[in-house]
Amino acid sequence: MAVRLRLRRAGRRHYSFFHIVAADSRAPRDGAFIEKIGYYDPNKAPALIQVDHERALYWLMRGAQPTETVRSLLSRSGVLFKLHLMRKGKSPEEIAQAYAAWQSQKAAKTAR
Repeated sequence: MAVRLRLRRAGRRHYSFFHIVAADSRAPRDGAFIEKIGYYDPNKAPALIQVDHERALYWLMRGAQPTETVRSLLSRSGVLFKLHLMRKGKSPEEIAQAYAAWQSQKAAKTAR
């Protein structure tokens, strides 16, 4: 079974938001899914992205392929940065330290 990390549409007409889910690649967009790992609300300014980093890393380490949109959302939330550090063999303390530095740098960019 090929697992994909993708968006699942929710909300009402003209006001949709999306759940980020791990689903079988053969399942329809709003069909059955394995696990909900976050959500994305493009209606807020700035867009709200909430991701469970542990579960996203779990699925990525086991070969789940994110769609292009989910890949960009995971990148913006820092999950792909953590995955990169894990694959380089960094310890959990080093990962936490680097992620905190990345977050502060990102906050400084958006504060301008």
